[in-house]
Amino acid sequence: MTSIFYSGLSKDFSLLLNNADDFNVIIQVGEVNNTKEFRAHSVILRARSPYFKSALSNEWITKRNDMIVFNKPNITPLIFDMVLKYIYTGELNLKKYSGENILELLIASDELILEELFEHIQDYLINNQTSWIQENFVLVLHTVFKLVSCKKLQDYCLESICTDPRPFITSKNFPSLDKDILYGLLKRDDMQIDEVSVWDSLIKWGIEQTPGLGNKNNDRTKWNNINYEALKKTLNQFIPHIRFVEISPSEYFDKVRPYKAIIPNHIYEEIEEFYFKGTLPKTFTLSPRVGKIRIESDIIKPILIPTIINWINKREAKSFLNKNDSSYKFNLIYRGSIDGIDSNLFRNRCKSQEPILILVKCQNLKKIFGGYTPVGFYRYLSNSWNNNYYIYSTDSFIFSFEDNDDNQNMKISRVTSHNYAIYNNYYDGYGFSFGSGDLYMEEESLCVDNSGGYYEHNLNSYGTYTIEEIEAFRVVKQ
Repeated sequence: MTSIFYSGLSKDFSLLLNNADDFNVIIQVGEVNNTKEFRAHSVILRARSPYFKSALSNEWITKRNDMIVFNKPNITPLIFDMVLKYIYTGELNLKKYSGENILELLIASDELILEELFEHIQDYLINNQTSWIQENFVLVLHTVFKLVSCKKLQDYCLESICTDPRPFITSKNFPSLDKDILYGLLKRDDMQIDEVSVWDSLIKWGIEQTPGLGNKNNDRTKWNNINYEALKKTLNQFIPHIRFVEISPSEYFDKVRPYKAIIPNHIYEEIEEFYFKGTLPKTFTLSPRVGKIRIESDIIKPILIPTIINWINKREAKSFLNKNDSSYKFNLIYRGSIDGIDSNLFRNRCKSQEPILILVKCQNLKKIFGGYTPVGFYRYLSNSWNNNYYIYSTDSFIFSFEDNDDNQNMKISRVTSHNYAIYNNYYDGYGFSFGSGDLYMEEESLCVDNSGGYYEHNLNSYGTYTIEEIEAFRVVKQ
């Protein structure tokens, strides 16, 4: 058995750093009035950092009196002291430093290719500096999006903002946000905020970013055509990512229409037609933002949730969601990969007589199938000799998506024979059955016919497929 003595090793290397009598490198860091010289050993620097292994090679070094002299003006003495402590001892107590210092250390560790330290700093900021990050989102975003390897912290920041965007987009620093970061946020479907608030914030950002406007000229009543054209140019790439159909008619009249001069003509015409005639836009068909509506599905992505909710409410698939729709909850009650893919197991989990949504992914098939029943699947009548019969429903439907996030090519078939909406196959070995074989589960297979005559003949899919994954959700409207 190998004995390990890391603590003693770390202590000895710490002494070597603090009393570097045989050093051979002088590193000059900082600039102007904040500079300092550090003494170090090239063999240790090369061993611990790929950056120094390259930078201290014979081709790049400068020597003075047989001493390697190296300049790092872009790293402050405080940060470089932290770097050397990590390099020599493998120890670093980040609790002693401010959020700004830790962010500077993140930049330095990326440049010096200290991968272990770089990953640790990201984890530390996420787990221990959440309040500071939220208070300084713009600073953090501008920093981490310059670092290609900083994906973990980038994702954390964006997801945190989308969970509660209002404090961020109404902050005093929001108008200084980098345009590429703003563009990425506007494209997201999971921002939990009213679209009119997104519009208001975009206008404020655009005014601040447009030459000739800003604090000196933010009174729209005093603008001329040149000012409007300048703002239009600033916001040109962002306007197509506003979900105008989610803005109420009164909010549109008060907050959007005054800025019609900055909206491209083809978009504005379709918006007007939507508000006056109810005609959905044709050239920009962005789905509503998912907001607070959640579904923990391994089969579909959140972008498809608004379509399903619209179908449940008997609306067109691409209609905009209203505020009441955010109260829908999809509670998982059965998942094949956890509970087992089997008709009997499905029935045991889905005996509820409440609304249920089914999602099915089949092997070697991108297409997603599903169905919705507002009355559940099963009724057991203790005084009946036959528990295999049909259940009445006016609002059941079956559907398909081309893949897990395609909301452009979906198909829906609504029940036409209400008396035969759901087959109450309590004993027959089926997991579920919509109509007379229109869409049903038998053992480990999904059978798609959609020609039984009890549902609209719209899916245009026929066959028996092996189920790869299946999910059932209890649908709750609070």
